[in-house]
Amino acid sequence: MSRFQFVADHQHAFGVKRLCQVLGLSRSGFYRWTAGAPARAARAAADVELAARIRAVHADSDGTYGAPRVTAELRDAGLRVNHKRVQRVMRRFGIIGVHLRKKHRTTVPDPAAAKVGDRIGRDFTAEVPNTKYVGDITYLPVAGAKPLYLATVIDLCSRRLAGWAIADHMRADLVVDALAAAEPTRGGLRGAIFHSDHGAQYTSRATFVLKDRASEYPAPVAAVWAQPGVPAVCWWLMG
Repeated sequence: MSRFQFVADHQHAFGVKRLCQVLGLSRSGFYRWTAGAPARAARAAADVELAARIRAVHADSDGTYGAPRVTAELRDAGLRVNHKRVQRVMRRFGIIGVHLRKKHRTTVPDPAAAKVGDRIGRDFTAEVPNTKYVGDITYLPVAGAKPLYLATVIDLCSRRLAGWAIADHMRADLVVDALAAAEPTRGGLRGAIFHSDHGAQYTSRATFVLKDRASEYPAPVAAVWAQPGVPAVCWWLMG
């Protein structure tokens, strides 16, 4: 409750002058505040109406949108509204969007890794299955437990998941297991190219031995630029 509101509520019992003196207010300020009551009531009613529209947008987003996205949706619907007002109304009515989790880096480049030529030429398409693959490691938070890490192997022709592995670590073994899972799915990976980022797991000098046969796959040695400013590696998978 504001001090002006307190004066308004008790002015008939104690008088405006006495209350303003006790509370350190000026009578002129109190009367200006009183004169602005209709405008404040109108703004409050407008906020209630805006809150209803915000709730509708928020619900359509499954409760994920915050003030910036809600503001954009309201503007697209033809409503002229400032994002600061949307933020204030959302805070007042307890409408909260989803906060993005802290980004977890799963692959860190190895400065000692060899850097060789480009194997795919930034062409992330393939006309024939089992010729080009891409992979990555994804961080998976687990409530009340250690996080998990998912390594994937995806065929660039079919865009299907050929192999994957999950563990509570992100050592090179995780990548080995994902490739091992992909080999029986495709009936072998001989001659294919595997593309990844420049993380140490993918540039490890370890030798990969797949589970269903004794052939050894040499570790990645070719570094390329898959996207501007994003270093990556490609492996020849040779049996």
